Amino acid sequence: MRKLAHFLAFGFGAGKIPVAPGTFGTLIGIPVYLLLQPLSLLLYTVAVLALFGLGVWLCHVTEKDLGVHDHPGIVWDEIVGYQITMFMAPTGWGWIALGFVLFRISDIWKPFPIRQIERRIRGGLGNMLDDALAGLYAMAVMQGVVYSTQA
Repeated sequence: MRKLAHFLAFGFGAGKIPVAPGTFGTLIGIPVYLLLQPLSLLLYTVAVLALFGLGVWLCHVTEKDLGVHDHPGIVWDEIVGYQITMFMAPTGWGWIALGFVLFRISDIWKPFPIRQIERRIRGGLGNMLDDALAGLYAMAVMQGVVYSTQA
């Protein structure tokens, strides 16, 4: 079971890529999003919350076994953060690509208070929380772009 947890935490192996594992983890988020996209807003929200909860456990177990907080290969948090970014996004590959770019910028830049949370909260929750907040920032920008194109 622990090996399955590691496999999932490492984004089905994407986290083992030696360069930019977070970017590759976010790429894994795209097919996950395509599976979730047809759901109603309520079911999408429930699914993302479940993935977040699962991620807290996956990251906790994997960090504990590896002995490293927020190991760069753990990318489940990027997968879930991307799902948050894409909440209520319009359909289409342009929006998927924009969400990818916005999430990566937010995840790398870590606007306030993400960096502080990342440093203070340890374990699976800390690992997941910083990317969830990055996803919320990216979602806010995405929704601003959506609004401006419809106005």
